[in-house]
Amino acid sequence: MNGGYRALAGRIRLELDELARVVERVGRIWAVSTLSPDDFLVDAAALNLHGYYAGLERVFSSIAVRLDRSLPTGDAWHVELLRQMAAEVPGVRPPVIDAALLDQLDRYRGFRHVVRNVYSYRLDPRQIGSLVDDLDSMHALLLVELLEFAERVELIGDAED
Repeated sequence: MNGGYRALAGRIRLELDELARVVERVGRIWAVSTLSPDDFLVDAAALNLHGYYAGLERVFSSIAVRLDRSLPTGDAWHVELLRQMAAEVPGVRPPVIDAALLDQLDRYRGFRHVVRNVYSYRLDPRQIGSLVDDLDSMHALLLVELLEFAERVELIGDAED
């Protein structure tokens, strides 16, 4: 079973590398969009913000499936998955993220829903700008918490050896 824990920790680290690339890409797109009247750049930033949260959901889903053995279902599964990651699962794992990060991530989760359900020309550039402005600091917190969690996952696997 130890290999499964190591694989999960490795997957978390791999996804964090990918998420860092998305953060950098969002920043570059947004910087150019502020200098250009082309609203397609706003769409590109929105798409990448969506991709960021989708990548994070892949991490959370892996944790839910492999450790918790419980992936939420139903219409509100995205909200429930995020809440599940902020909760301790007694005897299985500590919280993956803290409550403050949960609140920050919930904004990105909500925006992911908007991007999937609204025509791109209706996206609010001010909302996108706010999310872009907060992305670097939020990602830095996420990075710390998920790397710490990955280390804990490896320790759980080592303890089962």
